[in-house]
Amino acid sequence: MHSNVIFALSLTVMAGLATGIGSVIALFAKTTNTKFLAGSLGFSAGVMIYVSMIEIFQKARTYLSVSMGDAKGYYLAVASFFAGIILIGLIDYFVPSTEGDIGNLNEKDNRSIALKRMGFMTALAIGIHNFPEGLATFTSALKDPHLGIAIALAIAIHNIPEGIATSVPIYYSSGSRKKAFIVSFFSGITEPLGAIIGFLILRPFFNDTIFGILFGLIAGIMVFISLEELLPMAREYEKSKVTIIGTIFGMVVIAISLLLFI
Repeated sequence: MHSNVIFALSLTVMAGLATGIGSVIALFAKTTNTKFLAGSLGFSAGVMIYVSMIEIFQKARTYLSVSMGDAKGYYLAVASFFAGIILIGLIDYFVPSTEGDIGNLNEKDNRSIALKRMGFMTALAIGIHNFPEGLATFTSALKDPHLGIAIALAIAIHNIPEGIATSVPIYYSSGSRKKAFIVSFFSGITEPLGAIIGFLILRPFFNDTIFGILFGLIAGIMVFISLEELLPMAREYEKSKVTIIGTIFGMVVIAISLLLFI
């Protein structure tokens, strides 16, 4: 159990720190390959949607059916799935992210105070959004390492543009790459923090029912993130078919990887 916890936490840390990769890209690259970025976001969405609907939800149903019976277990799995959507939807509503503003940054009033506030507010929003993502990665890796790797990869790709969104306004307001990178870095740290806090709270209660509910919640959270954040953001960067191609390719890759471990 101890080694599983270390492995799951390590995956969560790596996924969270991908915001730093986005920050480096934004601060040191002269241009951003929008097609590659849109395709990567589509790929991440494809992985998350497929793994949520095909794998994670089925695990939720299986765990709950074992502890509660087939009918009740199925009902609770469905309820947990939509509860996850409602939970992340409420977080998104009360703590809106300003990620979509980065594409129009040069068109707006770039006074340093306004930009600095935008950067820090984005970092705060991303930090809060990362809490449930961290718990999702950690819980999945704890019960199924191969599934945890797939989720960590998808969330890491998802975190790269978040790093860009956080670091760009802070850099333009302060002129400091170091400050922009540090803020972006710490917004990603909230992902493993979410995993640790969730684990410490739920650890005494871990059983098939709790894991089933958690997997249902995780499936709902990841589907919401894919539909509300990843795909719209990909379309903002690139209007061509590269997003849907990336999405389908992500589904194919994760499907093959899961088949290999049957």
